[in-house]
Amino acid sequence: MKKALIIKDDSLRTFSFRARLRSFRFAFEGLYAFFSEQHNAIIHLVMTAFVFIAAIFFKINKMEIIAVGLATGFVWAAELLNTAIEKLADMVSKDFHPQIKFIKDVSAAAVFVAAISAFVTGVIVFVPKLFL
Repeated sequence: MKKALIIKDDSLRTFSFRARLRSFRFAFEGLYAFFSEQHNAIIHLVMTAFVFIAAIFFKINKMEIIAVGLATGFVWAAELLNTAIEKLADMVSKDFHPQIKFIKDVSAAAVFVAAISAFVTGVIVFVPKLFL
């Protein structure tokens, strides 16, 4: 049988704009840490800028910008989660463990799959523009 979560602090039971704003602060702190510590973040940022400059240059339509935006966001989300998983795994153990290697490899593969998906989306959207 599951135990119910008992919250003793009344401030956690009610909705609070202050608490919601604080959660945004934590998210921005996470982005700052991500960009400060991860070299891949700069590569993703440059590629994102390149893609959106190309979108403006080629005047892609609303559906295409949605597809490109979702694909780009998918890569960013995967990279952020991969970074969090790797940091957590490193905190658990600095020693080699086959299970941690598997977790880190699968996490990195998620970024790879997201990047391939974004690349295919980019090819579908931008290649026809090159020949018009």
